[in-house]
Amino acid sequence: MADEQAAEELDLGEEKSGKSKLIIIIAIVTVLLIGGGVAAYFLLMGDDEAIDEEDSASSEQAAESEEPLSPAQYIELKPPFVVNLPGRPSLLQIGVSVRVRSDEMVEFIKHNDPMIRHNLLNLLSGADAKALKARETKESLQREMLKELNRVVTELAGPGEVEALYFTSFVMQ
Repeated sequence: MADEQAAEELDLGEEKSGKSKLIIIIAIVTVLLIGGGVAAYFLLMGDDEAIDEEDSASSEQAAESEEPLSPAQYIELKPPFVVNLPGRPSLLQIGVSVRVRSDEMVEFIKHNDPMIRHNLLNLLSGADAKALKARETKESLQREMLKELNRVVTELAGPGEVEALYFTSFVMQ
């Protein structure tokens, strides 16, 4: 009888330790889930605050400017630019479009097309054919062409500036 009571006490002790382990595991999982939820909340809310700060900064800049931005207008410089290059490949043909924000700039670009084309053709004719095969060189050429175009606009006292220059075609032979 004493053996039976001792066995029952041992059994009860094992059940208690098993239940307590289960309770501890559930508590740990609950704490981890709550901690993960809190961390996710702060991470997601932190991004929203950063976005809100960027939006407020851009809206402040827009408010500081005297004129609201007009819609973008794209002008294709026709015909495409064609130049002979030293070495192989020896021919370069580039289609170009530019982005401006005013009707005055559209008219200015169209009216001064011969001078713009002359300066851009001079710039293109000095390009290295082998180097133009690399993307970085093409992007560099694009930036140089935009600088040259804005230099011409400034020199002729244009009503604004060209925001961007895009290659619409790029062929080397």
